[in-house]
Amino acid sequence: MTVQSPRDVLSPEALTLLQAIAQAGSFAAAARQLGVVPSALTYRVRQIEEALDVLLFDRSARQARPTEAGRELLREGERLLAEMEAVANRVRRVATGWESQFTVAVDSIIAQPVIMELCADFLALRPPTRLRLRDETLSGTLQALTSGMADLAIGVGLDTSTLAGIVHQPLGRVAFVYAVAPHHPLATAPEPLGDELIQRHRAVAVADSVPVGGGITVGLLAGQDVLTVSTMDAKLDAQLRGLGGGFLPEPLARPYIESGRLVVRAVQRPSREAPLSYAWRSGRGVAAGRALQWWLQRLDQPATRAALLRLGQPVARRV
Repeated sequence: MTVQSPRDVLSPEALTLLQAIAQAGSFAAAARQLGVVPSALTYRVRQIEEALDVLLFDRSARQARPTEAGRELLREGERLLAEMEAVANRVRRVATGWESQFTVAVDSIIAQPVIMELCADFLALRPPTRLRLRDETLSGTLQALTSGMADLAIGVGLDTSTLAGIVHQPLGRVAFVYAVAPHHPLATAPEPLGDELIQRHRAVAVADSVPVGGGITVGLLAGQDVLTVSTMDAKLDAQLRGLGGGFLPEPLARPYIESGRLVVRAVQRPSREAPLSYAWRSGRGVAAGRALQWWLQRLDQPATRAALLRLGQPVARRV
């Protein structure tokens, strides 16, 4: 077998093939998905391994498990394929003004029904753009934008002023209240609740969606039992069931406070209010595509921003 150079074998097709094997878990399953015979797939992989002089998959078991070198190639391959797609998108945008795909990272604090209404309005234009939403939380919302996985981030709670190439505009400020279900032990405890008392009871927290590292946590106490959920809506549901306490966005909790399904409790620690923004990449001198322009125009409307944060008149705390 003639050994080819890495440049010859590391084509987009080859990288996609390797991803298919890793996702399918075996050469046979990947061959079925790709519509090729297993021997042809094995031959292609051996060509790549020969060119790189590494073993990419452990074949000792029935499953094809990537080796350490294989995992690194898969990671870099995913990045390269994303960059190729980004280049293609930029070329199409130059030609038509529309992005071929537009991805919006939406923090879980944002009102999802309003996002869907915006999507409906956008798609009603019948643009030549595929629209994609990413559910994110805390620092994962900004990370999706800075990593190139999203074109627009809505609900960013971190400071973006020092990030090169990132433009941001204020979305609004959201107040948080400490709330528990009426049958929770803290619902009748003397106020204000101190950290020592709160620490004895389980907290409900939303996990940071950032894929690398531990992300950030907000409002938790050292040694406190924690129920971790993936979205703000799930956190609300858990607290309504009395599974724990914690800070909730006042606009989100308001209907349940008014109906008596949640009780707001005064705490000793300072009140929380989070400034949120929406952000996008500056495009390195390239004019914004028409999809981004449309979303920015809608976000520039005060009514849209208020609706996304469920803003309105706050309710008085129940005593």
